[in-house]
Amino acid sequence: MGEFDLIRRYFQRPVRRAVLGVGDDCALLAPAAGMQLAISSDMLVQGRHFFADVNPRLLGHKALAVNLSDLAASGARPLAFTLALSLPQADEAWISEFSQGLLALADAHECELIGGDTTGGPLNICITVFGEVPAGQALLRSGARAGDEIWVSGQLGDARLALEALLGKITLPPELLAQTRQRLEAPTPRVALGLALRGLASSALDVSDGLLGDLGHILELSGIGATVDSRLTTPLIAASANPLWATGRFGLDLQQQCTLAGGDDYELCFTAPAQRHAEVLAAGLASGTAVSCIGRIDAEPGLRLLGTDGQAMQPLWQSFDHFGGN
Repeated sequence: MGEFDLIRRYFQRPVRRAVLGVGDDCALLAPAAGMQLAISSDMLVQGRHFFADVNPRLLGHKALAVNLSDLAASGARPLAFTLALSLPQADEAWISEFSQGLLALADAHECELIGGDTTGGPLNICITVFGEVPAGQALLRSGARAGDEIWVSGQLGDARLALEALLGKITLPPELLAQTRQRLEAPTPRVALGLALRGLASSALDVSDGLLGDLGHILELSGIGATVDSRLTTPLIAASANPLWATGRFGLDLQQQCTLAGGDDYELCFTAPAQRHAEVLAAGLASGTAVSCIGRIDAEPGLRLLGTDGQAMQPLWQSFDHFGGN
């Protein structure tokens, strides 16, 4: 199967929102009046971002999900995306599963594939996604102000717990491994919440490399500090409902490491004025997404973390770094 046969068979579809899609040298997008384009790219590399034996359908889902998560963090509605795909071989069964996972999520968010590239080489997936947001309403990392509350969507930590098990560092019961691995390999982009936070959140980003490290980007660009209370983060761990945490089989340090520095969560971390607390809860309810307040923004620079005793603590772990790991 040649390159263009592969594209036509698995990736070429009629466009509904773009002016021109797959087939020409460039795709054409026409933003609606008063809208700005929001654009983001993410790359997934085998051995760095996913295991070689990952289910290709889940990999297709995740490849787009991590990009949609960036749009969510900007309060942008998805429009379209391009796909650059490097494949060791044209394995039709693998490509079919990959494309089905990719396009099912695309259809769910009305985000159409409008172009890209394919080539032979190590397995590597790069997606560029396009969204639209009303001019001046995009959520940025630079808008947090002293007195704002810090919020997180959904749950954190399960993806890292699965990774620890898959790397052989801990052993999980099969049912818990399946639960946490689903969170690692098929994250849910919080697009609806991002839209609901427009005009409400003062800053936002998605948690991809670990909560504390990613929150640090907001603090740096906003020129402020923060206090995070680890006692408020326990409800963020989906696996915390599993009795294994309570038995002490996995220590508190691992639980906090997974929650605060785990990565691959693709939840939203955002800030909002304290007086709008009830509105944030309503936005979460309206979007079908749990939201939790975990701290506050301070005028004093730096990130302060309170331990289970309410006292300041110094974490021994760091968030993920693409050139250093964690």
